Amino acid sequence: MDLGVFIPIGNNGWLISTTSPQYKPTFDLNKEIVQRAEKYGFEFALSMIKLRGFGGKSEFWDYNLESFTLMAGLAAVTSKIKLFASTAVLTLPPAMVARMATTIDSISGGRFGINIVSGWAKAEYDQMGMWPGDAYFGHRYEYSTEYVQVMKDLWEKGSSNFKGKFFTMTDCHMKPQPAHKIELVAAGQSPVGMDFAATYCDYNFILGAGVNTPTAHSKSTDQLVASAAKTGRDVGAYVLFMVIADETDEKAMAKWLNYKAGVDVDALLWMADQGSQDKAAADSGTAKTINLPDQAVNFNMGTLVGSWATVAKLLDEAAAARGTKGLMLTFDDFVEGIDNFGQHIQPLMQCRANKLSAAA
Repeated sequence: MDLGVFIPIGNNGWLISTTSPQYKPTFDLNKEIVQRAEKYGFEFALSMIKLRGFGGKSEFWDYNLESFTLMAGLAAVTSKIKLFASTAVLTLPPAMVARMATTIDSISGGRFGINIVSGWAKAEYDQMGMWPGDAYFGHRYEYSTEYVQVMKDLWEKGSSNFKGKFFTMTDCHMKPQPAHKIELVAAGQSPVGMDFAATYCDYNFILGAGVNTPTAHSKSTDQLVASAAKTGRDVGAYVLFMVIADETDEKAMAKWLNYKAGVDVDALLWMADQGSQDKAAADSGTAKTINLPDQAVNFNMGTLVGSWATVAKLLDEAAAARGTKGLMLTFDDFVEGIDNFGQHIQPLMQCRANKLSAAA
């Protein structure tokens, strides 16, 4: 079972709260997190791309780094961990992203991949005059499909003459080609998003759900398995969970309840407005899922709250769900959380026993 960390490229991580740890994103912070994750044997780290924050008292995600340049820097100061950067496909031409990926492949020695972000928050792009109109909601995966095809042409052949609805390449050259395969991931939660991932990607990120309900993602992983069966490709789920842990269940739950009590309502209202822009969005789509009222304070991602032993047991249950190939983790406090995970939780996880034995 692979382990990854969803690094805090935006301020305050993934808790939309005024009572959670408050911090700004910096290279030094993310370097410390990724180097510690590498030390504890994590297989990958992923950085998102976010171009406009939610505001509110916490200024949630008003401060953000850029994904590719951050991961290029991290590639130079790590040696083992795989690094995924995210491309917002409306903002960067695919031929340029293909070349950027080839460069980071060279820096990292083959430890680089790309997360394809089709985009759901209109205001991120509208502010720069890059929103193509609301019709984009209906064909964003067609757009992403052409985007990926252009990149794969350049990586595999060094040139592209792709002619599509959205992109036209005319004897487009790119050399050198990458020395290693550039793996692709996506995070589609809707049926069309799952089909896109099953056709063009190596992994798909799946949102966990609920508090201490580690197999609630099973319906989504089953959908991904079904989509992959249609394409005949081996595409696994990387399931996203937030870990809030402490020495006892009671201490961990007290932290979680404190974060919920400080929810930044104004920031949530902005997120809800953006999530409602796509009138035809599937109920399982990202925009609708993260805005559910149950616990939007952390995007309704699956949240595991408890002692070291409790969290280890819950993660083992999550890993056992069909189609699950990896677990991608966020923490309330990333530096402390990574250390607690590596020292106290991971040694108790049965799904990591073989990897830990091999590392030893």
